[in-house]
Amino acid sequence: MIVLGIDPGTAIVGYGVIEFENNKFKVLDYGCIFTSKDDEMPKRLNKIYDELETIIKLYKPDSIAIEELFYFKNSKTVISVGQARGVIVLCCERNNIESYGYTPLQVKMGVCGYGRADKKQIQEIVKKLLGLREIPKPDDAADALAIAIVHINSKNSRMESVKSNNKIPKIKSSKMTAQEYRKLLK
Repeated sequence: MIVLGIDPGTAIVGYGVIEFENNKFKVLDYGCIFTSKDDEMPKRLNKIYDELETIIKLYKPDSIAIEELFYFKNSKTVISVGQARGVIVLCCERNNIESYGYTPLQVKMGVCGYGRADKKQIQEIVKKLLGLREIPKPDDAADALAIAIVHINSKNSRMESVKSNNKIPKIKSSKMTAQEYRKLLK
C-alpha cells in the first residue's frame, strides 16, 4: 500500500509518500510545494494542484491522507488554507484516489499516543518509525509523513478488526429478533 500524506497550506504544502508492505514502512519521498506570497491566490492554488498531480502520477498512491483544518485565530488564514485544502481534495478526486482527513489531535494521538505532544516529539517518533537518520525538514514535510503514518495505522487496525471478527452470522431478513441481535453482538 502506498499512502501520500499532505499537510495543507498556501505558502507551503508538505507531502510525504510512504509504502507499507510486510508490516514495514518505506519512505519513497517527502518534501514541500512552495508558492510565492507575491503571487495572486489563483496562481498559487494552480501551482499546488499541478505539483500535487505530478506527485500523484509519479507514485500512484492507493490513498491520500490530508490534515483537517483546525481553529485559526486569523480568519483570513483559515480561508486561504481552506482554499488550498479544497484544491488538494479536488486533485485527489480528479485522479480517482480516495482522500481521508485527520485532525491534528488524531495525528498526535496516532503517532505519539498523547494528544498534547509537541512538534519535536512527533518528529522524533516519525524519524524512529521510518528509520531515518535525521528529522525530515521542513516541519511541513515531517507533519505530512506523520499524517501518512496515522492513515496506514488506522487502515491496518480496521483491517485487523475485520479479519479477527470474520465469524459474523448471516442475517436472513431485514428484520432481526432480539436473540439474533444478541448473537450478533457476541
